[in-house]
Amino acid sequence: MQIIFFAAVGVLAYVGYRSFVREAQRVTAKIRRTEKQAANGTMGTLVKDPKTGEYRLAKD
Repeated sequence: MQIIFFAAVGVLAYVGYRSFVREAQRVTAKIRRTEKQAANGTMGTLVKDPKTGEYRLAKD
């Protein structure tokens, strides 16, 4: 019974850690984009819509 409990806690800790790392990478990328935009004097990042071929502002 204790082995199952500790295994479940281990799996939960691993999933939480991976989620935290993913979120930290997303936030870091957003901060870097914002810093780059401030340095260049731009108002946003354009991304190409693959369906229409039009460029639009990136949504964060």
